[in-house]
Amino acid sequence: MDFIAESWRTALALIIALNRDVFTAVGTSLAVSLWSTLLAALLGVPLGIGVGIATFPGKRVVVTLLNTLMALPTVVIGLLGYGMLSRQGPLGGFGLLFTPTAMVIGQTALAIPIVANYTVGAIAGADARIIATARTLGAGPVHCLGQLVKEVRFGIMAAIIAGFGRVIAEVGVAMMLGGNIRGYTRTMTTAIALETSKGEFAFGLALGIILMAAALAVNLGLNALQQR
Repeated sequence: MDFIAESWRTALALIIALNRDVFTAVGTSLAVSLWSTLLAALLGVPLGIGVGIATFPGKRVVVTLLNTLMALPTVVIGLLGYGMLSRQGPLGGFGLLFTPTAMVIGQTALAIPIVANYTVGAIAGADARIIATARTLGAGPVHCLGQLVKEVRFGIMAAIIAGFGRVIAEVGVAMMLGGNIRGYTRTMTTAIALETSKGEFAFGLALGIILMAAALAVNLGLNALQQR
């Protein structure tokens, strides 16, 4: 018990003192996660809207595929990304491996199915008469789509928040594509894994506290949107 209590005291002291290593990892995590979420939103939301409103053969297969990709292990995405970005890979010439850009690419791939799938769910829950009513009033396709997006905007925001919550807590992609380089690609999750293995439990605990606070904030935001 003394070990746990002392670790908590040290962890809180590191946070209060704004320890440089702690907050560098926090900053890297937030930057990579925000960029990944932004790109996933730009790609996943239109994909989700398209799948949600379109009627085509194999739609059920596409939705099932999106559901499956949501559960894809992060180390698998990291493995595939490593194969693409390593020197032997087709994109190896860009020298992106072990950079924040590589982490953004991997985490974007991780978040797209989540954002798209939640968006499909939001579209499915919308009033089916919205587009028909807009058409009756003489609206064009773009305006009809705008009305639909306006109706489900909170569901789309929830999809984006869910994507952010997924990427900020992942470790496989960050470790395999970022390389856990101190002050450059080390995130909260990879720092926790490394420092704990070195016996720096309090340091890992400090990052864990901040990570849990971020996850709590994301879930509170998600719950607030779902209440609307």
